[in-house]
Amino acid sequence: MLIHYASPVSLYCAKLRILLRHKQLEWQEVHPDGGYNAENFRQLVPAGTMPAIADGELVLADSEAIAEYLEETHPQPAMLPRQAAARARCRERSRFHDTRLEPEVRKLFAHVGVATIGSDIVHAQSAVLNLRFAELSRLLAADTTLDTSQLSLGDCGFPVSFAWIDAFTTAMGLALKWPKNLRDYRAQIETHAAVREELTAYAPAMDAWLKSKLDPA
Repeated sequence: MLIHYASPVSLYCAKLRILLRHKQLEWQEVHPDGGYNAENFRQLVPAGTMPAIADGELVLADSEAIAEYLEETHPQPAMLPRQAAARARCRERSRFHDTRLEPEVRKLFAHVGVATIGSDIVHAQSAVLNLRFAELSRLLAADTTLDTSQLSLGDCGFPVSFAWIDAFTTAMGLALKWPKNLRDYRAQIETHAAVREELTAYAPAMDAWLKSKLDPA
């Protein structure tokens, strides 16, 4: 059985759980005492990052590295297409999430409960997220290999990031414009059982975190 070292609210841990669920793997989730910075965790995972997995003697960090490893060691159901161009597009989409979209979502965590509708940070991040949405819309439109009937490694990061964007929109009044093909893409990947299961399982941790910031008493 795999050991999944995770933080309950981490977007990247949720991303990995979608993969684990889709491949119907067995895992035990461990939340290290003291979190990322605990010395005993850093002895195990030198980078001190989550998610991390232990598979026998192998301990591996970084969600992308773990995803590729699990795809190679548990190839069914396949989460990378067979054709080289489609595989490259899948990886491109995954990297867009991790390097372009998620960092902008992450910036908002520090401002929940502080920023108000129309504040500078809300205005600035609304503009940046709209830019990222437009970029992602064009990326999806250009991908003639995209097949959302099959959940891929390129899709796993988006569902929880989209859920947080919804939550921040409600809490902070973000002014966002979702392109139609992006809304369609979101709806299609959320039809997969692994995505639905993770969003349902993740919701209590999200709600508790938001409550702690919006209603700390």
